Amino acid sequence: MSKEKIAVLKGGRSLERNISLKSGGRVEKALAELGYRVESIDVDAHMVRKLKEAKPDAAFIAMHGSGGEDGTVQELLDILGIPYTGSDVLPSVRCMDKVLTKHIFEADGIPTPPFYAFNRGAFQELGAADTLPYIGEELGFPIVVKPSAQGSALGIRFAHNVDELPAALISAFSFDDKVLLEKYVKGRELAVSIIGSEPRALPIVEAIPKTEFFDFESRYTKGKADYVVPAEIPEETAAEAVAVSLKAFQVLHCDGFGRVDIIMDADGGLHVLEINTIPGLTDTSLMPMAAAAAGISFPQMVDEILRTALERA
Repeated sequence: MSKEKIAVLKGGRSLERNISLKSGGRVEKALAELGYRVESIDVDAHMVRKLKEAKPDAAFIAMHGSGGEDGTVQELLDILGIPYTGSDVLPSVRCMDKVLTKHIFEADGIPTPPFYAFNRGAFQELGAADTLPYIGEELGFPIVVKPSAQGSALGIRFAHNVDELPAALISAFSFDDKVLLEKYVKGRELAVSIIGSEPRALPIVEAIPKTEFFDFESRYTKGKADYVVPAEIPEETAAEAVAVSLKAFQVLHCDGFGRVDIIMDADGGLHVLEINTIPGLTDTSLMPMAAAAAGISFPQMVDEILRTALERA
């Protein structure tokens, strides 16, 4: 007897479309190997009609960025009554908005780099540009300037002095109407992947970029970064990273799976940057690496993510 029919939602029209297609393709292959009936859907304006015709038992969301991670597709699936993988609408909205996420982190005592944020209207109508020298004094340089609602390090710029801030802001505003200015913390890039109906952490991955920063190219081009899993950090620091990641996951009411990105500074201090509610599932992505280090194959990981959704439904 064949297993459930699963619609794999991938692609879409976000700037992370190509990554999503790769993630979705791997998920489809894994589901087929596991015996599920797979309905592949490259998301477009006909998605709802395609889902109504397919009548899947559940949807595996492999979409990254706007439309996929921001609660949009989750809301439509709720309306259609189709169970889906990952977090539901509210945590998806919160985690996609980096500024909102960081305010929640601060309110709940989760360590995160100091920051300021503006929307486009503050610059166009309220003279926010005049605050840039003050922000530079408060945060110190370099300052990380990033669009609030983009993933995969898209649109991120580094301002090394106050004169570079305007150009960095213009670049970030080309990706989003709200921009985050964050104190740059020099340190080691750690990723804590979380999975399961009772959330647990997989082995920590350290990403070591071969360029100055762990940018889009470093993340998705083979050979542009090295990875160590489990990360070679003190046991107490690893335990602390797991604890703070699980707390962040819980505080934002995330579910199913996700990845928490952390910077560990030279003194061993941890600084939580963000939560990815639908982390990459490509052959260079960090969560599959973490699963493999725990002895979990890619199909087994996909099956657990899906089973969490079906059990919740």
